[in-house]
Amino acid sequence: MVLVWLVLCVALVLFELHHLAFYALFVAIGALAGGVVALVAPDAYALQTIVAVVVSIAGVILVRPYASQAFHRHRGGHVTIGVHGGLVGQEAVALDEVGDTHHVGHVRLAGERWLAITGGPNISAGTSVFVTAVRGTTLEVWPVDLRGIEAPDGADRSKS
Repeated sequence: MVLVWLVLCVALVLFELHHLAFYALFVAIGALAGGVVALVAPDAYALQTIVAVVVSIAGVILVRPYASQAFHRHRGGHVTIGVHGGLVGQEAVALDEVGDTHHVGHVRLAGERWLAITGGPNISAGTSVFVTAVRGTTLEVWPVDLRGIEAPDGADRSKS
Protein backbone atom coordinates (compact mmCIF):
# COMPACT_ATOMS: atom_id res chain seq x y z
CA MET A 1 0.00 0.00 0.00
CA VAL A 2 2.97 2.31 0.58
CA LEU A 3 3.80 2.06 -3.13
CA VAL A 4 0.25 3.08 -4.08
CA TRP A 5 0.46 6.20 -1.91
CA LEU A 6 3.88 7.10 -3.35
CA VAL A 7 2.73 6.65 -6.95
CA LEU A 8 -0.31 8.83 -6.20
CA CYS A 9 1.96 11.44 -4.61
CA VAL A 10 4.30 11.57 -7.63
CA ALA A 11 1.38 11.75 -10.09
CA LEU A 12 -0.16 14.64 -8.17
CA VAL A 13 3.14 16.52 -8.00
CA LEU A 14 3.53 16.17 -11.78
CA PHE A 15 -0.04 17.40 -12.24
CA GLU A 16 0.68 20.36 -9.97
CA LEU A 17 3.80 21.28 -11.93
CA HIS A 18 1.62 21.61 -15.02
CA HIS A 19 -1.18 23.69 -13.44
CA LEU A 20 0.44 25.58 -10.53
CA ALA A 21 -2.86 26.07 -8.70
CA PHE A 22 -1.55 24.64 -5.39
CA TYR A 23 -4.39 22.17 -4.87
CA ALA A 24 -2.80 18.98 -6.18
CA LEU A 25 0.37 19.81 -4.24
CA PHE A 26 -1.44 19.57 -0.91
CA VAL A 27 -3.30 16.45 -1.95
CA ALA A 28 0.13 14.99 -2.85
CA ILE A 29 1.40 15.88 0.61
CA GLY A 30 -1.71 14.18 2.03
CA ALA A 31 -0.93 11.07 -0.05
CA LEU A 32 2.61 11.13 1.30
CA ALA A 33 1.22 11.31 4.84
CA GLY A 34 -1.02 8.35 4.02
CA GLY A 35 2.08 6.50 2.84
CA VAL A 36 3.87 7.20 6.12
CA VAL A 37 0.90 5.79 8.02
CA ALA A 38 0.98 2.76 5.70
CA LEU A 39 4.59 2.13 6.76
CA VAL A 40 3.61 2.08 10.41
CA ALA A 41 0.18 0.42 10.09
CA PRO A 42 0.01 -1.42 6.75
CA ASP A 43 -3.43 -2.93 7.39
CA ALA A 44 -5.12 0.26 8.64
CA TYR A 45 -6.54 1.40 5.31
CA ALA A 46 -9.20 3.61 6.90
CA LEU A 47 -6.61 5.38 9.06
CA GLN A 48 -4.35 5.91 6.04
CA THR A 49 -7.23 7.45 4.09
CA ILE A 50 -8.34 9.64 6.98
CA VAL A 51 -4.81 10.96 7.52
CA ALA A 52 -4.43 11.65 3.78
CA VAL A 53 -7.73 13.51 3.61
CA VAL A 54 -7.16 15.54 6.80
CA VAL A 55 -3.63 16.57 5.77
CA SER A 56 -4.83 17.50 2.27
CA ILE A 57 -7.73 19.62 3.50
CA ALA A 58 -5.58 21.28 6.16
CA GLY A 59 -2.96 22.18 3.56
CA VAL A 60 -5.48 23.61 1.13
CA ILE A 61 -7.28 25.64 3.80
CA LEU A 62 -4.37 26.73 6.01
CA VAL A 63 -1.29 26.91 3.77
CA ARG A 64 -2.45 27.26 0.13
CA PRO A 65 -3.54 30.93 0.34
CA TYR A 66 -0.11 31.98 1.61
CA ALA A 67 1.82 29.73 -0.78
CA SER A 68 -0.19 30.93 -3.75
CA GLN A 69 0.20 34.58 -2.78
CA ALA A 70 3.96 34.22 -2.27
CA PHE A 71 4.34 32.38 -5.59
CA HIS A 72 2.47 35.04 -7.57
CA ARG A 73 4.28 37.88 -5.81
CA HIS A 74 7.60 36.23 -6.70
CA ARG A 75 6.53 35.89 -10.36
CA GLY A 76 5.91 39.62 -10.66
CA GLY A 77 2.47 39.95 -9.14
CA HIS A 78 0.50 38.40 -11.98
CA VAL A 79 -2.73 36.69 -11.13
CA THR A 80 -3.32 33.11 -12.12
CA ILE A 81 -3.83 33.03 -15.88
CA GLY A 82 -7.03 31.06 -15.48
CA VAL A 83 -8.63 33.99 -13.67
CA HIS A 84 -10.25 36.06 -16.41
CA GLY A 85 -9.61 39.37 -14.74
CA GLY A 86 -5.90 38.59 -14.83
CA LEU A 87 -5.95 38.22 -18.62
CA VAL A 88 -7.34 41.65 -19.42
CA GLY A 89 -4.48 44.00 -20.23
CA GLN A 90 -1.99 41.20 -20.90
CA GLU A 91 0.02 41.37 -24.11
CA ALA A 92 -0.09 38.50 -26.63
CA VAL A 93 0.97 37.75 -30.21
CA ALA A 94 -1.42 36.90 -33.05
CA LEU A 95 -0.61 33.46 -34.46
CA ASP A 96 -2.85 33.84 -37.49
CA GLU A 97 -5.30 36.44 -38.79
CA VAL A 98 -7.72 37.55 -36.08
CA GLY A 99 -11.07 38.96 -37.17
CA ASP A 100 -14.60 39.38 -35.85
CA THR A 101 -16.75 36.65 -34.28
CA HIS A 102 -17.20 35.03 -37.70
CA HIS A 103 -13.44 35.00 -38.41
CA VAL A 104 -11.92 33.75 -35.18
CA GLY A 105 -8.12 33.61 -35.00
CA HIS A 106 -5.55 32.55 -32.41
CA VAL A 107 -3.08 34.32 -30.13
CA ARG A 108 -0.28 33.05 -27.91
CA LEU A 109 -0.53 34.30 -24.33
CA ALA A 110 1.71 33.02 -21.51
CA GLY A 111 2.85 30.11 -23.68
CA GLU A 112 -0.72 28.96 -24.44
CA ARG A 113 -2.77 29.16 -27.64
CA TRP A 114 -6.10 31.00 -27.24
CA LEU A 115 -9.05 31.67 -29.55
CA ALA A 116 -9.23 35.40 -30.28
CA ILE A 117 -11.48 37.97 -31.92
CA THR A 118 -11.19 41.72 -32.40
CA GLY A 119 -13.79 44.47 -32.40
CA GLY A 120 -11.83 46.49 -34.93
CA PRO A 121 -9.85 45.89 -38.09
CA ASN A 122 -8.50 42.40 -38.81
CA ILE A 123 -5.17 41.71 -37.14
CA SER A 124 -2.47 39.92 -39.12
CA ALA A 125 -0.26 37.11 -37.82
CA GLY A 126 2.74 38.22 -35.80
CA THR A 127 1.09 41.43 -34.56
CA SER A 128 1.42 42.30 -30.87
CA VAL A 129 -2.00 42.66 -29.26
CA PHE A 130 -3.39 43.17 -25.79
CA VAL A 131 -6.43 41.54 -24.25
CA THR A 132 -9.41 43.87 -23.79
CA ALA A 133 -12.03 41.32 -22.66
CA VAL A 134 -12.62 37.62 -22.10
CA ARG A 135 -15.73 35.92 -23.47
CA GLY A 136 -15.82 32.32 -22.29
CA THR A 137 -12.67 30.76 -23.75
CA THR A 138 -12.20 33.46 -26.39
CA LEU A 139 -10.08 36.57 -25.88
CA GLU A 140 -11.07 39.89 -27.39
CA VAL A 141 -7.87 41.61 -28.48
CA TRP A 142 -6.75 44.93 -29.89
CA PRO A 143 -3.47 45.72 -31.71
CA VAL A 144 -0.84 47.33 -29.48
CA ASP A 145 -0.01 49.89 -32.19
CA LEU A 146 -3.68 51.09 -32.16
CA ARG A 147 -3.81 51.49 -28.37
CA GLY A 148 -5.77 54.60 -27.43
CA ILE A 149 -7.80 54.63 -30.66
CA GLU A 150 -11.52 54.17 -30.15
CA ALA A 151 -12.93 50.93 -31.55
CA PRO A 152 -15.86 50.99 -34.03
CA ASP A 153 -18.20 49.75 -31.28
CA GLY A 154 -17.40 52.87 -29.23
CA ALA A 155 -15.37 51.06 -26.58
CA ASP A 156 -12.15 52.71 -25.46
CA ARG A 157 -9.32 50.24 -26.04
CA SER A 158 -6.60 52.18 -24.24
CA LYS A 159 -4.65 50.21 -21.67
CA SER A 160 -5.04 51.52 -18.13
